[in-house]
Amino acid sequence: MYAALWRILPGPWWVRVLLLVILAAAVLYALVTWVFPLADSFINSPNVTVGSS
Repeated sequence: MYAALWRILPGPWWVRVLLLVILAAAVLYALVTWVFPLADSFINSPNVTVGSS
């Protein structure tokens, strides 16, 4: 998969590395902005209190 992605990207190796860094940052931004908050709404997390008697 990574080799196929490397072959698809245009330019010399430094342009490919730059594009992959930008692509990884965009994926992480999308995960943190939309996917993780959406998943959090489906996960039932109980209210836990530590140290209460």
